[in-house]
Amino acid sequence: MTSNITEPIIQVGIVTATQILFRLNGMFAASNKRIYSGRQVAVYRSGSILFDGMRLKELTFTATSLQDSFELKNVAIGIGFHWERRETQCFKGDLKLITEQGKLTAINRIGVENYLTSVISSEMSATASDELLKAHAVISRSWLLKPILEPGTRNQELRSATEQKKTNYKLSTKNHIKWYERDAHTRFDVCADDHCQRYQGITRASTDAVKKAIEATRGELLTYKNKICDARFSKSCGGASETFENCWAPKHHPYLTKVIDNPTEPEGFEMDLTVEANAYNWIRNNPEAFCNTSDKKILEQVLNNYDQETTDFYRWEVEYSQAELLEIIERRSGIEFGKIVDLIPVKRGESGRIVHLKIVGTKRTVTVGKELEIRKWLSNSHLYSSAFVVDKTEIVDGIPQKFILTGAGWGHGVGLCQIGAAVMGEKGYKYHEILLHYFRGAELKRVY
Repeated sequence: MTSNITEPIIQVGIVTATQILFRLNGMFAASNKRIYSGRQVAVYRSGSILFDGMRLKELTFTATSLQDSFELKNVAIGIGFHWERRETQCFKGDLKLITEQGKLTAINRIGVENYLTSVISSEMSATASDELLKAHAVISRSWLLKPILEPGTRNQELRSATEQKKTNYKLSTKNHIKWYERDAHTRFDVCADDHCQRYQGITRASTDAVKKAIEATRGELLTYKNKICDARFSKSCGGASETFENCWAPKHHPYLTKVIDNPTEPEGFEMDLTVEANAYNWIRNNPEAFCNTSDKKILEQVLNNYDQETTDFYRWEVEYSQAELLEIIERRSGIEFGKIVDLIPVKRGESGRIVHLKIVGTKRTVTVGKELEIRKWLSNSHLYSSAFVVDKTEIVDGIPQKFILTGAGWGHGVGLCQIGAAVMGEKGYKYHEILLHYFRGAELKRVY
């Protein structure tokens, strides 16, 4: 890894549509040699950008002052989740328009540290504790810069992942094993939604505390053996974090392994949660953990207004009728199952999350994975996590009429647990202690 580099400029994909409405707050110099301000509209037309009477392949608007900003209309946030909605969002930096796949994409070009100021305020409350803000600044910066500063390593991992995916699909027509990587984006570095990191420009109110946390950790990365960590995070691990390879590509990262989210192992539990009986006991109970909290003050540090629409995250329950579950699974999978007879965990990860789930139907049986695909197939948006156990009731002719899913955690559970980290911050842990709790064996290194 190279040290003493200059701060990178990154490209963030914000919105894709056939027509993009935007407003330039200030004077912007466009790449077509003209100056623009105020309300604007760009339209996709036969492979080109139709703007101001011209057809262009790309178009960039560069701010002429640090005070300038631009607004984008109809930006989707929480795509595919239960809080999905559209907003008008405001951004600093440059605006770039490109064409791809029959639409226009609006891209924000911005420096890493200014980008992070928005990410920290978008991923959580800007009023979070100083130590939590610093910890999140480091992991967000690390996750962002790993493929940018170490592109060769990332490309190799993606090639390996692609080959593994091909192998999985060839194993059996009864298997549907899939995971989602960052390689979906080829024309910009990251997207602005949960698929990458939430980035909502200056729309989310930032604070001096956020800016100080960014500055205090400026250029600081989480590393392992002199390589940047692929620093993942989720809302709540549910008491135990998951390993990287059980959620994404079959690549083992020693710093992304199972961590009990507590100073000591909770009593009364066998902690090999890959064993069904142990996972059953773990998920059905309420073990002590940093992220096991109902403290509203702490939760407000991590949960923005739309996140607070979710009230149960450490342990939760979802109930489906046979008709409801069948309709969701068939619509989300595109597969006709007949009636749903059973949901059987085939493989569980280190946190108890299901990696492969067998869905048994009267017409067809399919094994689905990995964790995000399971969550997609079993919910109109996304199931909170794949760490769940199943109760079947009201059996009629061998067919359950009701399925009750009892689960643990919110998200994939890999790396930093945001709610757990918030509790640690309130308990007086420093940001490096929080980071090294979740990323075992890692080190902090400042590169610019």
